[in-house]
Amino acid sequence: MANRYALRMDLPQSWAIIDVFTGQPVVVRQRAMVGMSPRDANAMVGQMNVRDVKRREKAERKS
Repeated sequence: MANRYALRMDLPQSWAIIDVFTGQPVVVRQRAMVGMSPRDANAMVGQMNVRDVKRREKAERKS
């Protein structure tokens, strides 16, 4: 299963989390995930992809 979220460098040492299906920055709790430190962005994108895989697997089982 492909990852839904990826990192994109905005500026040196400034990263954004994007939705690979739309190409747009992800918004979490009304905050765009842009201008993030490399460490925070990497940790968050990993967590978001794990949750997305679990959500999609659950949806497939219900189908």
